[in-house]
Amino acid sequence: MSLPDPVNATGTVISVRGAVVEVRFDDATLPPIDSALIVAWDRPEPLVLEVHSHADASTVRGIALQATAGLARGTKVHATGAPISVPVGDAVLGRLLDVVGTVRDQGPPLPADTPRRGIHAPPPALLDETSASAVFETGIKVIDLLAPLAQGGKAAMFGGAGVGKTVLVMELIHAMVEKYQGISVFAGVGERSREGHELLNDMKNSAVLARTVLVYGQMNEPPGARWRVPLTALTIAEYFRDQKHQNVLLMMDNVYRFVQAGAELSSLLGRLPSRVGYQPTLATEVALLQERIASVAGAAVTAIQAVYVPADDFTDPAVTAISGHMDSIIMLSRALAAEAFYPAIDPLASSSVLLDPLIVGEEHYRLAERAREALARLKDLRDIIALLGVEELSASDRLIVKRARRLQRFLSQPFVVTEAFTGTLGRSVSRADTIAGCRAILDGETDDWAESSLYMVGTLDDARAKEAAAVKAGRPS
Repeated sequence: MSLPDPVNATGTVISVRGAVVEVRFDDATLPPIDSALIVAWDRPEPLVLEVHSHADASTVRGIALQATAGLARGTKVHATGAPISVPVGDAVLGRLLDVVGTVRDQGPPLPADTPRRGIHAPPPALLDETSASAVFETGIKVIDLLAPLAQGGKAAMFGGAGVGKTVLVMELIHAMVEKYQGISVFAGVGERSREGHELLNDMKNSAVLARTVLVYGQMNEPPGARWRVPLTALTIAEYFRDQKHQNVLLMMDNVYRFVQAGAELSSLLGRLPSRVGYQPTLATEVALLQERIASVAGAAVTAIQAVYVPADDFTDPAVTAISGHMDSIIMLSRALAAEAFYPAIDPLASSSVLLDPLIVGEEHYRLAERAREALARLKDLRDIIALLGVEELSASDRLIVKRARRLQRFLSQPFVVTEAFTGTLGRSVSRADTIAGCRAILDGETDDWAESSLYMVGTLDDARAKEAAAVKAGRPS
């Protein structure tokens, strides 16, 4: 006797609890976990469920990837027997897709012969993975000096609300338009609809949309969409890596929303929460996503991820779970943002495995160490300066403070994406110019300059011109 075919099975909705839908299959083998179910309802928009677990011998529990408002018990559901598949390949370049691969940019539909891939896949075998040792220049001084990114590595920007994570991601996109000739995949996870609209318009205006795929599961969408949209973007990136052997730049904003969506679903599924109310499967879910972001021989996937830090608590379980998978960690500081140092990157808390003399060179490594020492000493002396003034410091400490303050200002930088708001022309600085400028400051070449001459400039030559203009205008040097 042959078993019933789960691919052609038809079930019935028996309960709906928000994004969690239970479906009974009376006379069929249950569809496998992580396979797709299609709801046959009377709405124009399709409703896709993903099997999450088998509740009993005849019932599955599914996660809805679209809103379930209006879904009634008794509605028929068709099993596909396969994971959710999304379109991949050259046809999706320049398009905006949702979590199930539907085109959302009001453009023409994708060709009928567009290849599709399931969103679930194992990570590459460890033997096939290549290590990341090439520096990925960003043109952002503080990153290139103290937390260099790896070509084919994973970098994350951690910061609370309003300290500039999205602006930094947007600037990285701009900075890489000229330098980077591979494919870009952007995943908008739980972000505002306005930000998605602005990014789409910016991409159109900068002529990079032809090499970019945008995938969105936004804040107003159900938790199922926000939970699975990183896998959709990753599946598209993997296709270009594995089939086309092209380098891929994968950007995700914001990975914390992926964790948050998993926590929402976990509570709807009735699981007991873990630390700080997160899902008990937090580490597993993060690992399943991050371990797939890997480079293989001949093609690199470089991942840049923004991560929201709830209540500025960098010990939050979600933050620590994500940071353990990163090659470069960039911490954004609210204190620096309050002092108008942009980008508000904390130079002491940020780190990178690439900051090694064997990779970046002895000169870069030594200079980065000198810069950290000077900035750390400035931080240590800050309370004494606030209470007693700089004059009460020793001569050597006064010199360190003078140079560290100038270095701190030199590491600020105007961005292209903020030109419309600040009126200041955005600047991209090469790593060589960054190193030369920092060395000159730490060696004392700028001791007689005004601190303001080094604030919000690009190279040291820009600062020199600013200082000369100020002196010419009548301000003593």
